[in-house]
Amino acid sequence: MKTQKIKQVLLGLIVPAVIVAAWICATHFGSIPTSILPRISMVWQAFLEMLQSGQLWNDLSVTLSRVLKGYLLSVALGTVLGSLMGMSKTIANLLQPTVTVIRQIPIIAWIPLIILWCGIGELSKVVVIVMAAFFPIMMNTMSGISSTPAGYIEVAQLYKLNYFKTFRKVYLPHALPQILVGLKLGLGISWMAVVAAELIASLSGIGYRMSNARSLMQSDVVIVCMIVIGVIGILMDKILGAIFTAITPWNKGNTK
Repeated sequence: MKTQKIKQVLLGLIVPAVIVAAWICATHFGSIPTSILPRISMVWQAFLEMLQSGQLWNDLSVTLSRVLKGYLLSVALGTVLGSLMGMSKTIANLLQPTVTVIRQIPIIAWIPLIILWCGIGELSKVVVIVMAAFFPIMMNTMSGISSTPAGYIEVAQLYKLNYFKTFRKVYLPHALPQILVGLKLGLGISWMAVVAAELIASLSGIGYRMSNARSLMQSDVVIVCMIVIGVIGILMDKILGAIFTAITPWNKGNTK
């Protein structure tokens, strides 16, 4: 088992190793300007400087704060509305056509309008995150709730359970794995959405730092920010996956 795990890790490192080797060759033996593609040593130095100055921590704290606010709000709205649509065909028929049309519009297309309505402050970033994360959470919740076997619901009716108890004892246990998948998708989309919003219109955050570095031709800072964004995204995904696995140990394969 350990040998197989080691083989999987080594196999996964092949592509990154090739990318790093190509990067080294291009920057040491090619004629690419460092303003376009900096050397790895320059990126490392930029990372250390941003870390020591506290700039990186400040940018990340601002961005993560925005993600937390928007994500929690989208979780509340998405699970509630998704549950109502999953339990009631009337509510689903009323809202689904409108929801389907709205969710076909890319989040990047909403950003200019959101900025016009909310400005470039904190509110606009939170609204962008909610708009982005709400739909996957809602759709997965609705799908999980609506796929509850009819026999379970009939048993609840037989025992004369009220609306809330039916949801808690029948719908929720069956739909929980799919709801958790939606929550995981929503977190990943939240992270991508806030960075996109900060790139377009912001005065703080990791996305703003990338945009500012681009305007100053600081490609090393841009790459540092890109790598940090990727690492933080992976960490959030793994942490949430571990939490969900602990919550639903019988469903490990679907929450990783």
